[in-house]
This record gives sequence, structure tokens and C-alpha cells, in this order.
Amino acid sequence: MSTHPSLTVVSTSDAPGAIGPYSQAIKVGDLLFVSGCIPLDPKTGQIVEGIEEQTAQALKNLAAVVNAGGSEIGKVVKTTVFLKDMNDFVTVNGIYAAAFGSHKPARSAVEVSRLPKDVLVEVECIAR
Repeated sequence: MSTHPSLTVVSTSDAPGAIGPYSQAIKVGDLLFVSGCIPLDPKTGQIVEGIEEQTAQALKNLAAVVNAGGSEIGKVVKTTVFLKDMNDFVTVNGIYAAAFGSHKPARSAVEVSRLPKDVLVEVECIAR
């Protein structure tokens, strides 16, 4: 089975490659569905340390994929933030707010029991 011609696979070396059988993003029509971005440094392949650094790197990776898909952060419609510990919400929220500036997409934030590679935060989005 192959990807349907109505779908475009998005990939960039400016963000870590997929660590499983999925794409960094899929574009269909004018919508871009970005897979969860974790705080892997795409240059070193290493997880950055600390909730502040992890949040900033995950959002940097998200922006790289959004841009590679022909969109921009200001066109993000919805995000989902996955947190290892909801006690990190205030810290993550501040870094998230700085990354999005005056743009405020719809968002969900949930605590999960475990994330890939035991990171502290993961962010996915839908953009136009």
C-alpha cells in the first residue's frame, strides 16, 4: 500500500525524523497535520535536558515541520500539548505563549503517563 495521491508527505531535516512508521506531517488540501514533535535536537539526535529546554526544542521542531509544509506558526489552527507532569504546565505555557506570540490557536493540554524516549513534553498541531 502507498500514500494516496491526494496526500503529500512532508519531511524536513530541520526537525528530527520520524522514529516510527509515520510521517513528520501530512498535507491534504490546505490543511497540514503535524505529528507530535519531541525535544530531539535534529543536529545531534539527542534529547535536550530540562522542561524549559525541552519545551523550546519541541516547539522549534514543530515550527520547522510547519514551515516545511508550506505554512507558518500564525496559521496553526489547533495544538495538542502532551505533558509528563501537569505541574510543568505553567512553565510550558509561558514558553508556548512566547513561541506563538499574539497568535492563540485552539489548544488541548493533557498529562500522560509516558512519552516517546521518556521526554517531558510533546506537541502536535493542525495548520492551514
